[in-house]
Amino acid sequence: MEVFTAVDPWTALASETRRRVFSHVASGPCSVTEIARQLPVSRPAVSQHLRVLLQAELVDVRRRGREQLYQPRPDGLNQLRQELETYWTQTLTTLKTLAEQSYQATTQASEGTSP
Repeated sequence: MEVFTAVDPWTALASETRRRVFSHVASGPCSVTEIARQLPVSRPAVSQHLRVLLQAELVDVRRRGREQLYQPRPDGLNQLRQELETYWTQTLTTLKTLAEQSYQATTQASEGTSP
């Protein structure tokens, strides 16, 4: 049994090639060979990228005969989605506050009052 060191999912997806590998996995279960056919990288390179995605808990692997099929791991993807939603919510809240402050300053300036 192989022991993996955990990898931050955002760090794992920082590589453009790894994002392309992940994109193929996200489209449905596929093997290293199937992914390598679609990308300008070797099978060993695809395997290395998949290993990092496994360590980041973004993909799972299962056997089909002699092949290993990689597929997205819902828990890992949900974690990323939740983090993005948090950032998005914070950004929208900040934007709303800034817009309200700007509106108040503009309204007060046009009325000749000071804040």
